[in-house]
Order: sequence, then structure tokens, then C-alpha cells
Amino acid sequence: MVLEARGLIKRYGSGVVALDGVDLEVGEGELVGLLGPNGAGKSTLVKICCGLVRPSAGSATVVGAPAGSPAARAALGYLAELFRFPGWAAADEVLELHQRLSGSDGGERERGELLELVGLADARGRSVETMSKGMQQRLGLAQALIGRPALLLLDEPTSALDPVGRRLVREVLLELKRRGQSVLLNSHLLSEVELVCDRVLIINRGGVVTRGRPDELARPRGVEVETAGGTRLFEGAGREDAPRIVSELVAAGESVYEVRVLRSTLEDVYVQAVSE
Repeated sequence: MVLEARGLIKRYGSGVVALDGVDLEVGEGELVGLLGPNGAGKSTLVKICCGLVRPSAGSATVVGAPAGSPAARAALGYLAELFRFPGWAAADEVLELHQRLSGSDGGERERGELLELVGLADARGRSVETMSKGMQQRLGLAQALIGRPALLLLDEPTSALDPVGRRLVREVLLELKRRGQSVLLNSHLLSEVELVCDRVLIINRGGVVTRGRPDELARPRGVEVETAGGTRLFEGAGREDAPRIVSELVAAGESVYEVRVLRSTLEDVYVQAVSE
């Protein structure tokens, strides 16, 4: 496992329990979505995996090394939810600084490739203070990719992006998967998570309430058939029932124009999980 956490507990001095026995795994080349309402413990979990916060109990490892150790830090890239680069610095200078901090020897070629990847090739010499928030967010993503880390920890990477920017980040994430890099994605945008993630983990009040592949978590909602007499819903029916339903309707003299197999979305699963 690229990332493995076992029995993570985090209690703060105020008595607040941010995490209460969380287990998490991210395999090689896997995209795992981390979901939950505000205050659920998502950011605390990500910070523990980075080594920025120490757990009260349990353990976390990155490529087999304890989270926060030099070996673990060298293997991960991190984009915090709230970050700030010097306003006077150009995009190229920001990446060069982080190359020096991370020990990357990729040089100018790496910086150019990363800026191209996140759609900022034309902004190489542009200062951060003249960039939109969406451009700064994409620059932050490029920064996290320096050194081609085995694991990427992304905390709300699409929060400031418009639909075009979100699509670009989605394409970047899929490219990382093709390269064999792993990603733990903390996001509130359920539609994005559903499109790119292999598995999702939903936490609430510090504990895991649901986990699995998006297609596993979705449940059948029925078959909807549009006929000459109107739209009819066959609740509880699934994909395998659709041919029989259509045959019976046609045999009864109905004209069938469209058939839709309805399934619950990740949003439906999420709302139910955090409500329970």
C-alpha cells in the first residue's frame, strides 16, 4: 500500500474527538475520494498522513515509512485547502523554489511540463498576485506534483475552479492514475469524486460511515419508461428487468419511446450516510 492508516484517533485538549478509529488504504495508482461534512475530520486525517499532526493513537505510513518521516515526506506531494504563494513571485519562480525545497533535480524541463499539464504554460512569467484564484489553485496543484511523488494528498483542489478548470483537474488526476501515481482526494464536489475515484470513504463525526467503489454504493431506484400514455416508473426494478418490462408493455399495446434505468447517485448515498 502507498498509504495505510490503522486505528487513527485524534483528541484535542478541548475534549474534541476529531478522529475515532479510522482505517484507510490507498493502493498504487489508485484514486480514493475522502468525503464528509465540515468538521467530520477529513482535514485532520490528511494532515496526519502528511505528518503535520500527530495522532493520539493509531498509525499512518506512506510507502511503508511512518508518516512525517523523511522517507514519507519525500514520497508525497501535498496541496492544502488554504495556501498562499508570494504575490510578487512568478509561476516559474514558485515551482523553482519548491524544487529546491523538495530536492527535485527536474529543473526547467520539469517546471515547463507541470505548467503545461495544469494549463498554465502561457503564465510561466506571470506573478501570482495578477492571477485569478483558479489559476493560483492550478499552480498549487503543479507545486504538489514536483518530483513525481508516489502519493498526492489533495485538500479541496477544485474549490476555486470554474467548470472548465474542474474538467482540467479531472483530466490531470486521470493522467496521474495512468502514470501509476496515487491520490487521496478530499473534496465536497461529489460529482467530481464520482467521476474519477476508484473508491470513496465517507466519514462523519470522526468515524467511517461508508466505504466502497462508487458503483457498489449506488442502489437501483427502478426503471422509468416513457410511453404514449405518459411516463411510468417501475420501482424496485433493475437493468435485468428492463427487457421484460418493455416486452409486456408492447404486448399490451403500449408504444414505448424511451427506457431509463435509474440508480442512486453518490450524492444520494452521501446524504443518507451522514444523516444516519
